[in-house]
Amino acid sequence: MYKYDSYDQAMVDARVEEFRDQTRRRLDGTLSEEKFRPLRLQNGLYLQLHAYMLRVAVPYGTLNSAQMHVLADIADKYDRGYGHFTTRQNIQYNWIKLEDTPDILADLAKVEMHAIQTSGNCIRNISSDQFAGATADELIDPRPYAELLRQWSSFHPEFLTLPRKFKIAVIASQTDRAAMKLHDIGIRIVKNAEGEIGAAFYVGGGMGRTPMIAPLIREFVPLDQLITYSEACLRVYNRYGRRDNKYKARIKILVHELGADEYKRQVEEEFAHLLTLNIEPPIAELERIKAHFADPAFEAGASDALDLSDPDFALWVERNTLPHKQAGYTIANISLKPVGGIPGDASAGQIHLMAELAKTYSFDELRVTHAQNIVLPHVRKADLYTLWQKLDAAGLGTANLDTIEDIIACPGLDYCSLANARSIPVAQKIAQRFADNGQTGTLGELKLKISGCINACGHHHAGHIGILGVDKKGTENYQLLLGGSEGDDTSLGKITGPGFDEDGIVDAVEKATKVYLAQKQEGERFLDTYRRIGMDPFKEAIYA
Repeated sequence: MYKYDSYDQAMVDARVEEFRDQTRRRLDGTLSEEKFRPLRLQNGLYLQLHAYMLRVAVPYGTLNSAQMHVLADIADKYDRGYGHFTTRQNIQYNWIKLEDTPDILADLAKVEMHAIQTSGNCIRNISSDQFAGATADELIDPRPYAELLRQWSSFHPEFLTLPRKFKIAVIASQTDRAAMKLHDIGIRIVKNAEGEIGAAFYVGGGMGRTPMIAPLIREFVPLDQLITYSEACLRVYNRYGRRDNKYKARIKILVHELGADEYKRQVEEEFAHLLTLNIEPPIAELERIKAHFADPAFEAGASDALDLSDPDFALWVERNTLPHKQAGYTIANISLKPVGGIPGDASAGQIHLMAELAKTYSFDELRVTHAQNIVLPHVRKADLYTLWQKLDAAGLGTANLDTIEDIIACPGLDYCSLANARSIPVAQKIAQRFADNGQTGTLGELKLKISGCINACGHHHAGHIGILGVDKKGTENYQLLLGGSEGDDTSLGKITGPGFDEDGIVDAVEKATKVYLAQKQEGERFLDTYRRIGMDPFKEAIYA
């Protein structure tokens, strides 16, 4: 994984001291909240319903054990003993005191972490495939390019005050595990007909109140022009993006209103101009970055054998592990979705444990997923049973990856000042319902996502089943959506009809799954059955 050089460290240390002074002036009253607000947001500090929330950047989701230990320490010392892992592969703390924030940032800086550009109208944390560098289905490891984009976008003077926030994802597999087409810019590393490796650019995706799937803007950009083309895309947006209406300020609106062809024409024009300026980082810098992402020292000839005589372990292996590119190793997924738990939450003790397990069993490396879980990317199969036993003893051994219990949910009205409805209790009730009725395994892959407002932090548009919380005359109400997907077959869910109260939405979800079980054909997922039979059979059952 990437290690800071002297420039990275100096940059982060300087920001900590700058913010320490700004915080001091806010606390003594010489800096008003109006003037302080943009400064704290630039450092990932939000004012939520009950307290400040601090969002910490985890570039492309990659962490080492020392960093995880510090995240646990922050949860213990400055929060209420837990952290919340997010759909942007970051971590949030929901009960932060303003006066403590500079010390938290200083603690983060000691382990090469920060909260810079996790908020504000700028380029946010660069996300990627949580299995990068471990899965056999990728063309190359995309993380060096995500890191290059991180360095380019950090404090970029032209893009610190964009019309609206901006999100980029980079993948290198035909399997999209990062919701790439639902980003402002989605980059897929590809190989062309000549065998050259480059990047396909999808621009103008996003969720929120106007969800859109990004169109393909350019099929192939040489990798030694990746930054230049990214800059061209941003320049056109920065020049023409709406600043008079925040609801129409995202790049998806610009691409939609201009049309993909006209947006592409302007980007190509800007790209040609930028190529004359030679703004691309030198190849030597990319090679320096790549060296940090070399494969770990895998054991040659490691055994592929697994003793699956323990049925609970066998189920966890079936659901929570994936094939590794190296024989004798596996990718182990740690679910942060125990039945009755809060999706994405982990206690300080659990975070410490995951750090130790990564150090012992996964070459000192962890990943945060956009589905709010944790990955140990390089685990010897010989160590897997011992690893699972330790996870299970700590409440981290739940076998539910990509099932109806593996719910993405935003913090909702329990914490967020923008929310219209609570997300967490709905997620808990749904998980409990299906754990109790024993249908989780029968349903197979079924991705359920919940947002507490139209901003869609819970990705409800992209759920096979999506739930959107709304305010209906002062009462929490929940709309049900069906047919969304964030993967290669990206699609946007459609609202079934009138909304439900909290208990009613749980019943509605169960009714939808019963239609699937009655109608599915061999090998069909919930999503496949929905696409084949359409909305009507589901609506008839749900509203009967």
